[in-house]
Amino acid sequence: MLNDIVKNLLSEVSGMMNIPSTGAFNIRNNGKSEGRQSTENIDIVPKPDGQGLDIYVKPFTKNEDVHIPALVTADGVHDIAYNDFHIGEGAEIKIIAGCGIHNCGCDDSIHEGIHRFFVGKNAKIIYEEKHIGDGDGNGKRIINPQTHIEAEENAYIEMDTVQLKGVDSTKRISSAKLADGATMIIKEKIMTHGDQYAETSFDVDLNGTGSSAKLISRSVAKDNSRQLFRSKINGNADCYGHSECDAIIMDNGIVAAEPEITANHVDASLIHEAAIGKIAGDQLTKLMTLGLTEDEAEAQIINGFLK
Repeated sequence: MLNDIVKNLLSEVSGMMNIPSTGAFNIRNNGKSEGRQSTENIDIVPKPDGQGLDIYVKPFTKNEDVHIPALVTADGVHDIAYNDFHIGEGAEIKIIAGCGIHNCGCDDSIHEGIHRFFVGKNAKIIYEEKHIGDGDGNGKRIINPQTHIEAEENAYIEMDTVQLKGVDSTKRISSAKLADGATMIIKEKIMTHGDQYAETSFDVDLNGTGSSAKLISRSVAKDNSRQLFRSKINGNADCYGHSECDAIIMDNGIVAAEPEITANHVDASLIHEAAIGKIAGDQLTKLMTLGLTEDEAEAQIINGFLK
């Protein structure tokens, strides 16, 4: 039986209201499983040391989801989970992950999720990950995710990561190696406030002919918060890579962007873009002439920017 705190976090990060009766899932809370279920085509197997899962998706599985939310609902918890996803050839699935931390104590609460993806030929995965933090304790809410991808020929990976409230510190590390014809699209949305810190690092090797990657980051830094965006794309074949970072700074916020592209093949086509600045005054003025207050106008612009 899930308590109200767990239910609320679960709903926020994964859309689940309770333990479902169907579908593949594992609900992790404070390092332990609150519920786990496999299906005919998706097998979720605990690792022998209890610190993670192996998720096996059979070849040519279609139209199935797997939920693997991780929660921390006590202070002083340092949870580390190692989850490996083995995606069979031609499979098409959606993975809903994410982490929520509720801290009402004095000690820090930490979750580190290390995910590895082994994506078979012609497989397609949509991966969604949302991070939130809440609770009125003085302990910090810290989330440090890692995502490492190995994609075989013509695989397609789309990742959508969101972190908009409550996380005091996060350091995200992502890497990928793409074979012939493989495609990866990563979209992240981040908003920090107070004294929060968010760091993102992407490292992509485009090893195969016709492989491609798009890294798209949109962020807002408010108050005294700080952000760092790093991206590195290595073009090792006839390939296409695009890294894009757009950020809005407000108050005393600080955003640094360090995009890097390296062409190791004459037919590699690589692009990087970065734009950082405050909200344009004419945008605020236009909305305020329509009857919005300055705060309302700012909120509407930010919502549209992070949509």
